[in-house]
Amino acid sequence: MRTTQSFTQQVKDELCQNQYESSERLKALLSAYIRINGSMIFQKQQSRLSLETENARIAKFIYQSINQLYQAGAHLSFYKNQKKKTTYVITVQEKSEEIVEDLEISFLEGKISKNIVANDASIAGYLAGAFLASGSINSPRTSNYHLELSLNSENYAKWMSHLFARYKNSNIEPKITHRRDKFVIYFKKSDQIANFLIIIGAVEACMEFENIRVDRDFANNANRLTNLDTANMSKIYETAQRQIQEIKVIDARLGLPNIANEKLRFLCEIRLENDAASLLELSLLLSERMNKTVTKSNVNHLFRAIHQLYERVNG
Repeated sequence: MRTTQSFTQQVKDELCQNQYESSERLKALLSAYIRINGSMIFQKQQSRLSLETENARIAKFIYQSINQLYQAGAHLSFYKNQKKKTTYVITVQEKSEEIVEDLEISFLEGKISKNIVANDASIAGYLAGAFLASGSINSPRTSNYHLELSLNSENYAKWMSHLFARYKNSNIEPKITHRRDKFVIYFKKSDQIANFLIIIGAVEACMEFENIRVDRDFANNANRLTNLDTANMSKIYETAQRQIQEIKVIDARLGLPNIANEKLRFLCEIRLENDAASLLELSLLLSERMNKTVTKSNVNHLFRAIHQLYERVNG
């Protein structure tokens, strides 16, 4: 059975399909991806760069990008574990140290080279590489918005978070939390998530995110308005029933025709005839009966007088 593609995978697929005409942006992307997802292996006085991923499209994209920039003769292979999950392995041997040096990657230090993230374009590339390596985003159809980057160093997470402040008009304020052995950069505001998707180049995913978000927010607002209407109707009904019971007691004890105040007497009669009417509707009916304007505020004041009369005759 074919599984539904996650929104995270949708974003990563779009990043892999983009055209990176700027080598500066592509280098920044590779620098972040290799820093997060790669390792240098030293054996028999030789070094090799190794990258692993379970995502076939990312594996192909990174493999092609390394060969495009460095003509490094990178090798792509795969293996299956006991659960029959496929892991793709990119291996670079001949130019591994040259690549790591050119991309200014330090696997031990948490710093990010300012040369690699010198401007908005390269910062965007670096964040795109970080998302490809360790990013995830909740589907916009879920009840909460959440985007995160999972990193293995607190210092590196801090340096990564500073990139958002350096990017012009990013308006993104990430937070950092410690989860098991990882340090996670995350943010939950929908507008910040949309900005991040635009920055890294996931424009189509951003459009879908925004469309779904608008639809959800519209539906939520409609539900809230319905709930408010229901609550208001319930309140109006309960108030009306109390007023009717009080008027009936007044009628039984005193008799409505014996109420001297004409406006008060008419309102009692109108309320008994219109048990579901709102204050506004009652004010219009009373205005018609009195042949002059009676406001909602005046009706509300009259009902207070009716309640006081009820308390006197029922005391």
